[in-house]
Amino acid sequence: MGHKIVLIGAGSAMFGLGALGDIFKSRALTGSTVVLYDINLEAVRKVEGIVRNYLAGVELDYTVTVALTLEKALDGADFCIISIEVGDRYKLWEQDWHIPQQFGINQVYGENGGPGGVFHALRIIPPIIEICEQICRYCPECLVFNLSNPLTTINMAILARYPQLRVVGVCHEIAAVIEHLPKLLGRPFKDLQTVSGGLNHFSILLKAKYADSGEDAYTDIRCKAIEYYGRLPEHGLFVEFFRLFGYLPVTTDSHFSEYIHWAQGVADHKGIFDFYRSYKRSCLQQQDRVRRLRTGTAPQEYWRVVPIIEGIVTDSGHEELAVNVPNNGLISVLPENIVVEVPARVDSQGVHPQQIGELPPGFAALLANRVGCITLTVEAALTASKTLALQALLVEPTVNSMHAAEKTFAAICSYQQEYLGYLK
Repeated sequence: MGHKIVLIGAGSAMFGLGALGDIFKSRALTGSTVVLYDINLEAVRKVEGIVRNYLAGVELDYTVTVALTLEKALDGADFCIISIEVGDRYKLWEQDWHIPQQFGINQVYGENGGPGGVFHALRIIPPIIEICEQICRYCPECLVFNLSNPLTTINMAILARYPQLRVVGVCHEIAAVIEHLPKLLGRPFKDLQTVSGGLNHFSILLKAKYADSGEDAYTDIRCKAIEYYGRLPEHGLFVEFFRLFGYLPVTTDSHFSEYIHWAQGVADHKGIFDFYRSYKRSCLQQQDRVRRLRTGTAPQEYWRVVPIIEGIVTDSGHEELAVNVPNNGLISVLPENIVVEVPARVDSQGVHPQQIGELPPGFAALLANRVGCITLTVEAALTASKTLALQALLVEPTVNSMHAAEKTFAAICSYQQEYLGYLK
């Protein structure tokens, strides 16, 4: 029996074609209907055309349609995957990133943390809340996956407004652990058992052991990590954090540095900038995605959403390395309502997060520094409060000047009036 899977934001070639590439490789989801929805009808029609050309040349039992309204897209959906931005993503992102720097705030990247992360969340939360209102109306029992950043803040906002919704945040950053640990240890990843936890883009590898012997693998990691990671771009802060705190971050400098007030002096800024330019170019040039879809070489397990859906459909009982869900005691140092990133087991009943409990005290303190900013940003967006939005900046760990915060806030609100004008 097929399922109805809705992709919201499907006009993005990276998200739309990437997610469809994974779905088409799934045997468990054969017979499903995939509904594409985007406020940019021209963009989603382009994706639809590419997909129809692809399906015409292969034998796959999938139905792909475009919905002209969100109501029609959602009606009767089993799974809903959200990945959206507003406006000119890169123009706005670069404002988020560089305007705070102009006023002297030591922000390294500015997508998810720092002042940039606050403004990004304030833009994205209102349309996400509108989408979730419609989900509650037309498919309240569906499982919602949010891929939109800043993921932690957005998921908290969704659950604060609609606590009855089943919402899971999914991010691909944990892939760095899968990519590098086998190279570091000379063992395939299937030979390792790992546990990571924290906040999205701000998690660490807490435990690692060899599956066959049960021996601690962190002993070998600690012997080899600095030499191995020290040769890689975007690992300046990464290496220093490992040296000082004794645990591996699960992501690289671009994201990890967003949350640490002393990151400016040690992050690999050139590596971050090179990554951003490469990422922007890749997102804006859809030809490679098209080619990889047509040749059947599109990357498997796009943001791990499809494997989770497969696990629910097949009652797999498999483990996911990272999902983002309400804390509810999973990490003892953090408030109950904060959205945390932890491993989980997946079966026919859904996604079951794994309790982490205590964290290393140094890292726990860094996470605790983030709570006030996230909470205030959510409240500011949900109540349209300019006062709370400014307070969110003033408690953000990377902000060290009241005047810089006020000037940054005024400048960004001026440039982004179309998206932040709702704040009063």
